Amino acid sequence: MTIMQLFSTFENNAFLEIAITMLEKKGIKKDSIYAVPLDNRTEERKVFDTIHRSDGTTFIDVGLALATAFSVIGASVGFELEWGPIYWGLIGAFVGFSIGFIIRLFTEKIIKKNKRLLKGKHSEVILIVDCKDTQAELVENILWSHYALGVAKVKGTM
Repeated sequence: MTIMQLFSTFENNAFLEIAITMLEKKGIKKDSIYAVPLDNRTEERKVFDTIHRSDGTTFIDVGLALATAFSVIGASVGFELEWGPIYWGLIGAFVGFSIGFIIRLFTEKIIKKNKRLLKGKHSEVILIVDCKDTQAELVENILWSHYALGVAKVKGTM
């Protein structure tokens, strides 16, 4: 006889409890249903990348754009100032880059952190169901209809 194992992830809410109850009503034994709660990440994500890990965001994009703009303005104004256009262009580039870097740092640390916290749907429970091959479709439909975040099937033998 072939058995199926269905793995699914749920948020820890009433839909999980209802799904387990529905599975029991449809003939799945209690000892064939395993609910494993997950520990969610408690440490904060790192802002700066390392050589081994990168999150795909950059801090220098706005800084380089502002450095270009400020250096052009500084060089233009520098023709009339004492140090000349080269020094004022470099000063403008440094100031523009610094402002852009601070803007990106602020958006990543403050604004995007708040969005990540508000958005977060977390997989909090893994539900493992052992059933007969003939019951797999029914179990999968029950899991999806009770808002599983993901479902996977593994075929095995008994």
